Amino acid sequence: MRETSREHWDSAYQRDPSGLSWYEAEPTTSLELIHELEIDRSAGVVDVGGGTSPLAGRLLDRGFNDVTVLDISTVALATAQTDLGARADRVDWIAHDIRSWRPERRFDLWHDRAVFHFLVDLDDRQRYVQTLRQGLAPGGAVILATFAPDGPDHCSGLPVARYDAQGIAAIFAPELRLVCERREERATAGGTSQPLTWTVLHSSP
Repeated sequence: MRETSREHWDSAYQRDPSGLSWYEAEPTTSLELIHELEIDRSAGVVDVGGGTSPLAGRLLDRGFNDVTVLDISTVALATAQTDLGARADRVDWIAHDIRSWRPERRFDLWHDRAVFHFLVDLDDRQRYVQTLRQGLAPGGAVILATFAPDGPDHCSGLPVARYDAQGIAAIFAPELRLVCERREERATAGGTSQPLTWTVLHSSP
């Protein structure tokens, strides 16, 4: 992921977000899993790589009041804030590279839809795991989506890693345990299919 600079992602987000391969008008699977986890509305939630996702706004709609969005792209965050309008002040926005971010607090829910699979270098994955451990509260939950083993091997011009649920579980063990897995056959704006592996992991209280 050395090529995955802020400049790369700022350039990607200069386009109309609806034309991006990872765009989704509604974060349906994310919201379904959050509902199934029965996450308290007062819980601290961080959306890692949130970009222009509408998830933050949908969480506000559902009564969540402690929402943070982290993304490497300042362009993406600016777009997301514009989309939320006056409600953007109710979200904490952090422009940072997940590989070097040092959380100043802990979160009850860590959500990552399609950041982790860009970490093709072992060192970068280890940095991510370390950051997650620092930022996840005891008893917290992680919702993580990556490309499935039969998914694309590149995205946004960059190589990606592909995982099944057991592969993800092995990376985050023993601190986190796998409690749920789901496969999603996702249609992109360009009409292609992107199989995703969704995993839900729990930390010990």
